[in-house]
Amino acid sequence: MNRMIFVNLPVTDLKASTEFYKSIGFKNNPQFTDDMGACMVWSEAINVMLLTHAKWRTFTNRPIPPATSSEVLLALSCESREAVDEMNKAASANGGTADINPVHDLGFMYNRNLADPDGHVWEAMWMNPVAIPSGN
Repeated sequence: MNRMIFVNLPVTDLKASTEFYKSIGFKNNPQFTDDMGACMVWSEAINVMLLTHAKWRTFTNRPIPPATSSEVLLALSCESREAVDEMNKAASANGGTADINPVHDLGFMYNRNLADPDGHVWEAMWMNPVAIPSGN
């Protein structure tokens, strides 16, 4: 079996969060989706589990951080600079917040940060490995 990652996120509105993640390029896996959670697929190895607060509490008693905090920044690779811009635009149009941090453009790498409706932070990024300056 290939190694995979399942990022689990607590969400306040499962339907809205599912639609948000679809809008930025994730696909829903109905096999692992019900009224308490939704499995959103980025790639064969990367999945995001959107969990209602009630479901989240079955995994941990630790408090759910407020939407204004940042517990982690997760980066998603995109196929082009334009795809990074499109993801940010889709986030903003579907309940998220675009450009929560300054845009970074290093020529060989370009990224923009966004937040989902619950404040979880994502970085849409594109990189051209052959253009990385030597010494990096």
